[in-house]
Amino acid sequence: MIPISNVLACIVTLFLSLILPLGFWIVYGMKNNGQGIWSAWLLGAAGFVIPQVLIRIPILNGLSQNPGFLTFAQNHPVVYGFSLAFTAGLFELAGRYAVARILKKKLTYRRALAAGLGHGGIEAIILTGLLYVQNLVYLVMLQTGTLDAMIAQTTDATALLAIKDGLLNTSWVLFLLAGFERLLAMTCHAAMSMIVCYAVHTGRTLPGALLCLGLHTCVDSVACISLFIGKGLTQTAAYTIIYTLLIALTVLAIVILKNIRARWAAEDAQEVPYDSQA
Repeated sequence: MIPISNVLACIVTLFLSLILPLGFWIVYGMKNNGQGIWSAWLLGAAGFVIPQVLIRIPILNGLSQNPGFLTFAQNHPVVYGFSLAFTAGLFELAGRYAVARILKKKLTYRRALAAGLGHGGIEAIILTGLLYVQNLVYLVMLQTGTLDAMIAQTTDATALLAIKDGLLNTSWVLFLLAGFERLLAMTCHAAMSMIVCYAVHTGRTLPGALLCLGLHTCVDSVACISLFIGKGLTQTAAYTIIYTLLIALTVLAIVILKNIRARWAAEDAQEVPYDSQA
């Protein structure tokens, strides 16, 4: 029998990683109609898809065919993990900068926020949302007996058996954590895009780019802690450390968002008297 807790956790994660990002795009766009929110969200999404999905991931896939590269990754997992975090930040920084330059002539706080949530939102949809659509489909198939029938009729059912085992025996907490992680990541992505957009807006691109790259590398590097599971760390301890650090970084991201919002609002307020005298 399928644990109801697993089903509910998958539904919550699907909501957080698929419905929420798309819902923001629609609702925030309607609320700020005529301010370019929808186009900014799409540009932000492109700032993730093009450098990450279309360029970096194919490069990594190509390198994974190289025996020397695989040996290095296996012998130096921490260095490899940090390298993945740094290159992810670097490629996505290029995407964020390109988006900020495109938006520069009509760059506002709202459009910068939309671009950041488009960046984080499309990542959540691609990496987690679509996976949990698949998970729920398999859960329905398990409930109706369709999946067991497929397993019985398949010559090599290894993959299907692994999926069945994962859905039945994985703790509901892990399913739920996937959605929570996406929520934290989307907040961090919004802050990182905001940093770059505000840096372009104020003409201080280099400091903003370095801050964004550093924050992104830190966020992604946290996952390296999982490499020590079974090597002095239990899974529970590792996950506790990982999510504590992610929450701390997300709080920092929220502080950054509020700080930039206040600065942007102050600049807009100073422009009003100037415009009225013109």
